[in-house]
Amino acid sequence: MRLIGIDELDEIVATLPECPRIVAPGGGATPLELLDGLDRRLDRWRLFCINAPRGVPARDGVTHETVFLGPGSRRSDDVHYFPMPMSSAPMLLSTSCPPDLVVLHTTPSRNRVVSMGIEVQIMAAAVEVAKKRGIPVVAQLNPQMPFTRGDGVLPEEAIDFAVEVDVPLIPADPVILDDDLLRIGELVAGRVRNGNVIQIGIGKVPDAAAQALRGHRNLRIWSGILSDAAMTLDRAGALVPHRQMSGSSLLGSLELYAWADENPRVRLLRCEKTNNPATVSALDGFISIHSALEVDLFGRVNASRIGLKIYSGTAGSTDFQFGAMHSRGGQSLVALHSRHAGSSTIVGGLSGPATYAQPTAVITENGVAELLFRDEDEQARRLIEQTAHPDFREELREQAGRFGLRC
Repeated sequence: MRLIGIDELDEIVATLPECPRIVAPGGGATPLELLDGLDRRLDRWRLFCINAPRGVPARDGVTHETVFLGPGSRRSDDVHYFPMPMSSAPMLLSTSCPPDLVVLHTTPSRNRVVSMGIEVQIMAAAVEVAKKRGIPVVAQLNPQMPFTRGDGVLPEEAIDFAVEVDVPLIPADPVILDDDLLRIGELVAGRVRNGNVIQIGIGKVPDAAAQALRGHRNLRIWSGILSDAAMTLDRAGALVPHRQMSGSSLLGSLELYAWADENPRVRLLRCEKTNNPATVSALDGFISIHSALEVDLFGRVNASRIGLKIYSGTAGSTDFQFGAMHSRGGQSLVALHSRHAGSSTIVGGLSGPATYAQPTAVITENGVAELLFRDEDEQARRLIEQTAHPDFREELREQAGRFGLRC
């Protein structure tokens, strides 16, 4: 590993092809300073980044490639979205999206190793592909990056060049829980038993569920993202004592990042492991907890598009939904507000492609619609009567009739 300054990036850029593809971690681990330095030296380039935050280069000449859009890539006019589950996403790097440069954000070296800190996800695969292709790996070394155990611990010789920075990591926006969300959290928690394994990610619904689950005991966490919800449950004593919680990334508050530093309870693995549906299905009593943008009367879930415009992506939702449905005693739960911006989130038909379909149950502040093992007429009736907002139920019944549903 050779230490260089930002002004020495010209040496690396000179070796890159025209319009190179640069693979970088996303979320709170995005190495903004290093990406900005590269952007100033490149006219045109491709950024492969999952959940790119605000502040990433998004100008003309920068093409965003991703399996999950973040606030930064949504700002771009040139986004190439790959509709793949997270468990398969690393294969893109050895097929249609081979990197020309891999950029990491790590801790400084400790005993000749570094940690990728709060995001492993596809980056372990990216380093392996870089070594096979003989392309450089550049790391942004940051003492504010927490040291986490798992697949993100690398020998320092895996890094060719390193730039030292000392900057705060990127936190997620804080979540405010209203009464409806707290009610949704209670309904979710009511379906979880002591000893279950839960997948609980980031956002309002997971945070609300975590608040309601604080009184549970001996829960285990196996997830894609570990958020403040995981920290909340750990501090409340809701988790199995001394048992590691597993994920492929951390995203949340700066307090979460500090809590994760050298925390033996936190283990970050590559997403091929955490999101593998076969691995998930082998976990008895696995419960996946997801939110959505809309659910239609056929039990189809849209968690990725607003109309026809891609907003986020498939990410881990299909992996965990499929795994949960095949786990012994498992459940796939979809929880959401019954209306948003004056419109019903329970709809006759989705406004765009489905992310997945037929979860165990759909939950809103109004109640729970059990969908598993019900025919399509009964599914629609339960969604209308038990989860839809009362203001929209009659309209939904009319739509159901037009679709040939008897409810």
